[in-house]
Amino acid sequence: MRKIITIALGFFIASLSQAQEASITAIKAGKLIDVENGKLISNQIILIRHDSIISVGANITIPKNATVIDLSSYTVLPGLIDCHTHITGQPGGDYYAAIFRQTPVDVAVTAHIYAKRTLEAGFTTVRDLGSAGLVDIALRNAINKGDIVGPTIYAATVFIGSTGSHGDLNGFSPYLEFNAPKGMSGVANGVDGVREQVRFNVKNGADVIKFGASAGVLSEEESVGAPQYSQEEMNAIVSEAKMWGRKTAAHAHGAEAIKMAVKAGVASIEHGSLVDAEGIALMKQNGTYLVSDVYDDEYILSEYSKLGFPDKIINKEKLVGKLQRENFQKAVEAGVKIAFGTDAGVYPHGWNAKQFKWMTRFGLSPMGAIQAATINAADLVGIKEKVGSIVAGKLADIIAVKINPLEEITSLENVQFVMKAGVVYKK
Repeated sequence: MRKIITIALGFFIASLSQAQEASITAIKAGKLIDVENGKLISNQIILIRHDSIISVGANITIPKNATVIDLSSYTVLPGLIDCHTHITGQPGGDYYAAIFRQTPVDVAVTAHIYAKRTLEAGFTTVRDLGSAGLVDIALRNAINKGDIVGPTIYAATVFIGSTGSHGDLNGFSPYLEFNAPKGMSGVANGVDGVREQVRFNVKNGADVIKFGASAGVLSEEESVGAPQYSQEEMNAIVSEAKMWGRKTAAHAHGAEAIKMAVKAGVASIEHGSLVDAEGIALMKQNGTYLVSDVYDDEYILSEYSKLGFPDKIINKEKLVGKLQRENFQKAVEAGVKIAFGTDAGVYPHGWNAKQFKWMTRFGLSPMGAIQAATINAADLVGIKEKVGSIVAGKLADIIAVKINPLEEITSLENVQFVMKAGVVYKK
């Protein structure tokens, strides 16, 4: 009897071992970009169980029953992270029609298309910084449940802005009324008002808080960079967000607004177009990330007049586009922390990687640009322990390209392989 039990136990252990091996995926990486150490290594094996990496190295034995993915003629790197998207929509028609005829339902109907395009472009994670009608939250939740395909989303819900600001609807008759439900417009004023809006966003699922420190380009208020909140209001937004365990991202083009937001303690400055030497020094001192959308100028000046955008907006872009790139280069040279963010949605989703060329043209090395979109971006979002590099214990967010991007950065515009959390979405 004891012999029968021993034999049965042996069969059970063998079967269990085979099942465990069968649940393992092995990737053969011809070249692998080690973003943590800033180097390229060759002939690596990546072992994955379920959604996570269990080991990486050159001399790893592949289990007999493992699923093998041969990327030995490819360069493998971590899934990319875009820290500034608006994934639920993009320009595609008349500017005024979008304002007056579209509802959040229209946005929701197509949002899944843009999510899929973004993932297939190699971006396995995004920080989405503003969406109408909480569509970003519904999209995030549907992706997390596996109902639709898309990147992991860290969502901001509604943009917080003052009356008459970049976050408000300007340039129209005051006799027109737009009756959004309380909190859904994002317009908030005064210390108590902005604290209440932060709480509204958190209540409705915000992972990050986005607010307008300055005026902007793609809106009809007069300025492009003037501060649009007081120092006390910015301090209140950041402190309230911290109380709820949320980081803050400040939309800020103007030099003074950038400095005010940094002093308030924001995690990142978005755009940073007109940052001056004092602002650069302050960002470096405080460890504030710069997320600068240095590709956008190309698309806006090429396409936005055709889409019916007012001359006022086009002229504002002409004012800031060149300066943004020059100041980005100054920030890079000064050692400001850089995270990758595109403002995708300003231009078509899936084009996110077009920005790499412009980041390298204006100061970053190819490795630096890739680190900005991987380990640096993960640090900014607050998920460095989960993603951002290919090491044991992290999620298996992995992409591959045929041409080594350290030699030709534009190869990232044509990603051939995408794995997110151990599941292959493009091969």
